Amino acid sequence: MIQHLTYPDNFMEEQETTISVIAGLADDPLMKAVIVNQAVPGTTEAFRRIKEARPDIICLAGEAHEDPAVIASAADLVSNNDFVSRGYLIINTAHELGCDTFVHISFPRHLSMETMSRRLAIMQRTCEELGMEFVSVSAPDPTSDVGIAGAQQYILEQTPTWIEQYGPNTAFFCTNDAHTEPLLRQLINLGAGYFIEADLPSPLMGYPGALGVQLDDVSGDFPAILKRVEDTVVERGGAGRFGTWAYSYGYTVSAGLGQHAINVIRGESELLNRADIMKAFAKYSPGASWNGANYVNADTGVGLRNYFLVYQDTYVMGKGYMHVTEVEVPEWAYTVK
Repeated sequence: MIQHLTYPDNFMEEQETTISVIAGLADDPLMKAVIVNQAVPGTTEAFRRIKEARPDIICLAGEAHEDPAVIASAADLVSNNDFVSRGYLIINTAHELGCDTFVHISFPRHLSMETMSRRLAIMQRTCEELGMEFVSVSAPDPTSDVGIAGAQQYILEQTPTWIEQYGPNTAFFCTNDAHTEPLLRQLINLGAGYFIEADLPSPLMGYPGALGVQLDDVSGDFPAILKRVEDTVVERGGAGRFGTWAYSYGYTVSAGLGQHAINVIRGESELLNRADIMKAFAKYSPGASWNGANYVNADTGVGLRNYFLVYQDTYVMGKGYMHVTEVEVPEWAYTVK
């Protein structure tokens, strides 16, 4: 029923290959839906080619890198992490845990994306509202000449300096997955600093490598994965300082959008019905609560019916769920840019 393909790791340099891989799925006469997660640059063009050849195929994008209006013009449904709500909630959670400083680590390519630049602006405003210091630092882009190894080495070298400069009650956030593992490793080793959750949260994101946790025997069992990671974090003295989502965001989006497509094709769900989308996501994340809203343009106030923003409750190791899905996000967060 399901065909699985991968696009090139260096998707920015091999964009035409990425487009061809995705668009080529329309050649299969049995194909009914195409899900791309993460929907990297080139996905919009690939979806346009699919629609030209097979307008009947449902095109779904998970975690789109292209501007919302662009990807929404070609995709039938887009699902992104709720960068608006999380811009407020991540800082609010850090404040609740006793943090007085927040360090945001990124680079120009990511900050050129509306989703990340808006979240940065919301984080900065939230820090001002809560009386916290906000620091934005630039780190090497893993897709640049230094590669992943060079980018990770930079984080390893800089983290002790950041802790010394900003203090032990500093929370850190990085927009790139490759930066996460070395950051976590250093924060654990230093016994200082906080990490609320990753850009795309998961107990698999950074923690196993940073902590040396073996998970082969519990592969695919997220409650067991979370428990093993949490036990190790607590054992290493990190209780109350390190968080995640209980179920991998990447996994849940791929599986959830796939399930939603199946439900729609079978006539059991409506494509743009938020409750139906949440039902599909919940199937793969039992016990974890979700929330979210439609994307709204900060300039015009106009929303996109086919662009959904979602987020899962934050789970802090040694403390439990933070119930962030119940926290009211202030109205100003939706207009900050």
